[in-house]
Amino acid sequence: MAEYPRPSSPGRSANMRAIRRTDTKPEIVLRRALHKLGYRYRKDYRLDLEGGRRVRPDIAFTARRVAVFVDGCFWHACPEHGRNPAVNDWYWAPKLRRNVERDRAADETLAEAGWQVVRVWEHESLEAAVAAVIAAVGPRSPSAGPDPREPAGPGPGEPAGLGPGWLAAPGPAETAD
Repeated sequence: MAEYPRPSSPGRSANMRAIRRTDTKPEIVLRRALHKLGYRYRKDYRLDLEGGRRVRPDIAFTARRVAVFVDGCFWHACPEHGRNPAVNDWYWAPKLRRNVERDRAADETLAEAGWQVVRVWEHESLEAAVAAVIAAVGPRSPSAGPDPREPAGPGPGEPAGLGPGWLAAPGPAETAD
């Protein structure tokens, strides 16, 4: 069994327990923006690939074979914002290094299986993230038409665009994807 550091405080322990594997705020905001534009996808969809390798993209466009990952700056060692923790370095340095290695292995495995991989950092603007995904996925099918369940424009109190600050709390629970 792996050796884990003792929590420095009950508060830190509660904080670490609250970290989610899926449905993070940046993922939810990106999914909502794509859904609002008419794109349909699978979330946290397990792909069983050749050689018994399994990969779980945050967003998967199965028909177009595009896998989207929304990477957190800390957990995936962002070159711009990632940092090494000062406490328990003996534990965190190898863990973060393994995360990056696993990301590269997943990218390679998906590419070999014919999938296109899009990686978006949590600090990127929503416009840049949506543009990167749309560039990989391509235009929405013209036969899809507008979604009759969606309002024609922004609702009361909603911004007209996808402006900066897209990491803000997403609001009420989202509908099924």
